[in-house]
Amino acid sequence: MGALDYISSFCSVTSTRRSKHITKIFSFCLQTVEIKVKMDCDGCERRVKAAVSSMKGVKTVEVTRKQNRVVVHGYVDPNRVLKRVKSTGKVAEFWPYVPQHLAYYPYAAGAYDKKAPAGFVRNVVQAFPATSSNAAPEENFVSFFSDDNVHACSVM
Repeated sequence: MGALDYISSFCSVTSTRRSKHITKIFSFCLQTVEIKVKMDCDGCERRVKAAVSSMKGVKTVEVTRKQNRVVVHGYVDPNRVLKRVKSTGKVAEFWPYVPQHLAYYPYAAGAYDKKAPAGFVRNVVQAFPATSSNAAPEENFVSFFSDDNVHACSVM
């Protein structure tokens, strides 16, 4: 099920059951799925890891119990991974956090979360500057002064 098998499926003339199976697995692109799962003990961690690693197309599974985080790499559908984790009886959702240093306003309303792992804030729209004409206030101060005409100061 490596790259050689995938490429050889295009070169073969006959259609076999195995080649259909391989194209079905690789219909998804390689992606990383991050899920927040409430885990309390080693048993919870093992149960979630076993459920996800048994899925077709999964390459690696990383479980971090301290952050309540599961990272899955592979050719998988994110919704199917979430459904498989929920089938273990755990409360699960897609990873709602971003690193704190990436947010422009980490203490905006709704962004700061006491339950977030250290160094993370919630991924909300208010934590990032607007991309339209309503730019961040720091950028508007640049237009007050002109290097071309020093007597055209708009502050005075």
